Amino acid sequence: MSDSWFLRAIMQIYGRKIEVMLSMNLKIQLLWAFIISVVSLIGFSLMAILISRHQILAFDSAIISYIQGLETPTLTAIMKFFTFVGSGNAIFVIAVVVMFFLYVLLHHRSELVFFAIVIAFASLLNQMLKDFFHRARPDFHRLVEIGGYSFPSGHAMAAMAVYGALAFILWRHIPTRIGRSILIILSAIMIFMIGISRVYLGVHYPSDIIGGYFASALWLTIAIWFYQRYKERRYNRKS
Repeated sequence: MSDSWFLRAIMQIYGRKIEVMLSMNLKIQLLWAFIISVVSLIGFSLMAILISRHQILAFDSAIISYIQGLETPTLTAIMKFFTFVGSGNAIFVIAVVVMFFLYVLLHHRSELVFFAIVIAFASLLNQMLKDFFHRARPDFHRLVEIGGYSFPSGHAMAAMAVYGALAFILWRHIPTRIGRSILIILSAIMIFMIGISRVYLGVHYPSDIIGGYFASALWLTIAIWFYQRYKERRYNRKS
């Protein structure tokens, strides 16, 4: 009897320690999500103001001239590959594969719903912002042709939403620091290269890309905040 009581006491103590650690980690994650969301909101608002006042054309022109000055056949092929990876068709295929992996192999339904909502609303938000700002695409040297409005970049928003959400999901299942570092680096490279490819190909201003990153990061951090709160309430109910 005494041994059984002792074991229960030990389990309760460790259980409380685990709950405290989880609570602290959650608070830190929510704090970071809040900070990033505020920075993203300020950044997007600044881009929107500068664009509406036509005070960022010099910056855009300088960056476009530099990036397009690097043009070579090989680099053009690389940039077309990255712009394809950020296209709607590629994003759809990536989303289906990821959701299949989450549902069938890992049985993580909440993460599947989170991933689907992030991607779907990012696309909807991009269309709403484009229709609101009505910014025409640059008329510089174009390597591909495309219609529609320019600000914010749909490719930039999709890249941030998909690879940002994917990094968030996979981070939780990678135990090593090296593995997590590689995940972040690869995600950052994909997001950056997809954005740069749009400038290189002449279909977006750099400010379109930056604005797209900020808008998508704002939405992604809000989604993460609600998802983490949902997971916390679910854990508390089970406890």
